Amino acid sequence: MKTLLLPLAALALAAPALADVTTTPISGTELDISATGTSNRTPDIATIGAGVVTQAARAGDAMAANAKAMSTTIAALKRAGVADRDIQTQSINLRPQYRYGDNQPPVLTGYQASNRVSVRIRDLAGAGGVIDALVGADANQIDGPTLSVEHPEAALDEARAKALATARTRADLYAKAAGLTVRRIVRISESESAPPIVRPMAMMAMKRADTTPVEAGEQELTVNLSVVFELN
Repeated sequence: MKTLLLPLAALALAAPALADVTTTPISGTELDISATGTSNRTPDIATIGAGVVTQAARAGDAMAANAKAMSTTIAALKRAGVADRDIQTQSINLRPQYRYGDNQPPVLTGYQASNRVSVRIRDLAGAGGVIDALVGADANQIDGPTLSVEHPEAALDEARAKALATARTRADLYAKAAGLTVRRIVRISESESAPPIVRPMAMMAMKRADTTPVEAGEQELTVNLSVVFELN
């Protein structure tokens, strides 16, 4: 959990008497409010995983075949418009393969090599074409996509403002019910946000008859605040 030091101007919008935001000990009643703020955005980044798995009787042959197939896959990604900075190797593995029988020791049958990359697609309109390019190359493992907002800061700031406004409204409600008034905000803490929620949206699609359809949907960005008020 991290404590936020918000500008006084922002705090003044949340409460009329917030200029006195200090560490002065609370002399009145302490009220701790938890509030959540959300903001929705259409994702503009898609991340997919792509891999190549090859097998051969010898380890060197398995790795050589894998290197060739992955080179073909990466070349296909670049032809599809994916930049070098958006292709990142995630893992390279070489494992022996065994045949097992009842009451028999394992028998080595060969080796399996694998190479996996993470692919970031910045143009969602071309996401389906990138996936199809992978299928047309030598990639035999594809998963995803994970959809996200590349620059979520503005949306998160909106969510923060909503959360703070909600906290202030609740503080006023509790204060009125108790026959008190809100004097000031003592402390604001922001906790880790929940994982983004992606909701389908029919409007955001790059559907063409010859490509794999990918729907952008709508992503909900969430901020959770804990706000401590002083009531008098």
